[in-house]
Amino acid sequence: MTTINEIADLKERARRRVPKMFFDYADSGAWTESTYRANEEDFRKIKLRQRVLVDMTDRSLETTMIGQKVAMPVALAPTGLTGMQHADGEMLAAQAAEEFGVPFTLSTMSICSIEDIASVTKKPFWFQLYVMRDRDFVINLIDRAKAAGCSALVLTLDLQILGQRHKDIRNGLSAPPKFTPKHIWQMATRPGWCLGMLGTQRRTFRNIVGHAKGVGDLSSLSVWTAEQFDPRLNWSDVEWIKQRWGGPLILKGILDVEDAKMAARSGADAIIVSNHGGRQLDGAPSSISVLPRIVDAVGDRIEVHMDGGIRSGQDVLKALALGAKGTYIGRPFLYGLGAMGKAGVTLALEIIRKELDTTMALCGKRRAVDIGRDVLYREE
Repeated sequence: MTTINEIADLKERARRRVPKMFFDYADSGAWTESTYRANEEDFRKIKLRQRVLVDMTDRSLETTMIGQKVAMPVALAPTGLTGMQHADGEMLAAQAAEEFGVPFTLSTMSICSIEDIASVTKKPFWFQLYVMRDRDFVINLIDRAKAAGCSALVLTLDLQILGQRHKDIRNGLSAPPKFTPKHIWQMATRPGWCLGMLGTQRRTFRNIVGHAKGVGDLSSLSVWTAEQFDPRLNWSDVEWIKQRWGGPLILKGILDVEDAKMAARSGADAIIVSNHGGRQLDGAPSSISVLPRIVDAVGDRIEVHMDGGIRSGQDVLKALALGAKGTYIGRPFLYGLGAMGKAGVTLALEIIRKELDTTMALCGKRRAVDIGRDVLYREE
């Protein structure tokens, strides 16, 4: 057994335990994957300022995101098909996040439903909304999230149409998955994963099947998902969604200063600077590279969060230093989930917490809320 020291170790273990088509789904970007790579690579270009002979005792990573107390400024990002990385994946990840004291965000395109998550958690979780053409279904989703006690709604803005991901096409991945002899072979070589899937009834998009009009099985689901993402989504939709929801609203997918200014005027509580993990517009800049200018433009009017490319606690610190009030991890927790189930998600969070805590101390800070641009090294 390889000792797990970093997120990359969890990634390699997940690669060995999850069928290729599902691992590649989580680990892919659009087209050439240049933006996916830039999300990680641009973090490495940011250097830190080492400080010495400062009091490093009594450190605290606690802070708040949209007014809610968090053990550290990290939330689990909404990710589709999470329950295909590990049986009941969303439920396990939500439990791990709750026990750790950080937010879990459930995707509309999850395998486990809103109600499934509510049945295994005690504290409120967050729900991520995709706006579909069927507005009655969208209203129903919002109302179900309210009924489940969700404490924030994350509205994704950058998936009006789907970016092309070559790995998914080559793997023949569809929604729902269609199992060819190649897929069956992939699963047969992952017996632990198969045993887990045999032990659960949650193998479809349970937020949709049985809730959307005319969607009662996998075949009808395929037709529905192919035509439901709404390319007409616009700022007026944000207004009625906010009114219907009535609680904290976070807008995900802001990558441009002008869009950030419009978001700040929308009445939303926070924005997430994000390029969808490099899975939509290939060639777009990395999230971390545009974060400072967006913070400078709107950070005094709306809370700014950041998503994309975070693979360590040091990355979290760099995002905080550049003005983010909170960060999100998607792939790191998916790697942990695929590798070790709930324990792997907890381990991913522990790795990031330890790296963030140690790096913060070596930069001369004792509290996460005090991290600012003064921890960054600047060439004279």
